[in-house]
Amino acid sequence: MQTLETLKRRISSAQDLLSVVRTMKTLAAVSIRQYELAVESLVDYYQTVEDGLRMAMWNAESLPRSEAADGDGHRRTGAVIFGSDQGMCGQFNEQIAGYAADILRGEDDSSQTSSRPVIAVGGRVAGRLPELGLTPDEELMVAGSSTAIAASVHDLLAVMDNWRCTRKVGRILLFYNRRRTASSYQPGHVQLLPIHADVLSQLRPQRWPSRTLPAFTMDRSVLLSRLIRQYVFVSLFRAMAESLAGENASRIAGMQAAENNIQDRLTELQTDYHQQRQTAVTEELLDVVTGFEALKDDEEASNVLPAPAKVMPGF
Repeated sequence: MQTLETLKRRISSAQDLLSVVRTMKTLAAVSIRQYELAVESLVDYYQTVEDGLRMAMWNAESLPRSEAADGDGHRRTGAVIFGSDQGMCGQFNEQIAGYAADILRGEDDSSQTSSRPVIAVGGRVAGRLPELGLTPDEELMVAGSSTAIAASVHDLLAVMDNWRCTRKVGRILLFYNRRRTASSYQPGHVQLLPIHADVLSQLRPQRWPSRTLPAFTMDRSVLLSRLIRQYVFVSLFRAMAESLAGENASRIAGMQAAENNIQDRLTELQTDYHQQRQTAVTEELLDVVTGFEALKDDEEASNVLPAPAKVMPGF
């Protein structure tokens, strides 16, 4: 049986750990809002890029097409898989790694899965991919804050440019976990390049919506190329921000489970402590009562005087 002092130490340790878990859960919730604001800040920028694409494609004879194809017109598929660098986020990395592996196995060039160009964003997910048959060409760090996302996206763009030149990659898929609620997420993927023809068709208006017709002086193909690069930048930025929000949602779920377990354990320890304390107090009271009864008996015995002896007549 544990002593009262041991129980007190364990209760104190559990309370300290509970405080740490609650602090981490609060920080994760704050981080989610930070990344949500980062995505919201892109809305106006994204709208400007879309307006530019509409202007550049208005009255265009044909839609832009990908240039990254080999002599047979076959585009190699590359993958960017977003995970985490830090732990304590449950099955976050395992789920997105397994999801990406399943999707990529179904690609036309699945026989070349082991040599497929892959970027792993996050050390934790990079460690999971080789056992699933995917060996990352590049391993990049996850942005530590919303202000660092842009720099991470530029690093991704540099690797992708190298892919297009040296490995004939013309199709790129993004795999990342999307946050669903404050404490849940869902793996998913999007095609980054080439931009789907339906998207471009929707952006190209048949008639310009205002009476002021758009005009530009630079070459249309150059303008489209630069606008599409900005479109890609925004898409990568959003994917990384949503992945970071999903990571923190997973962390909140983990911290919530840990908090519940600690509270249950703390309740058990406090119950044991109170029971042992009550037992100790009861034993002390019994000792006091027993001692009092013994003293009382001794005192009563000492107060009993012997009866006086009778004197016989004649003496």
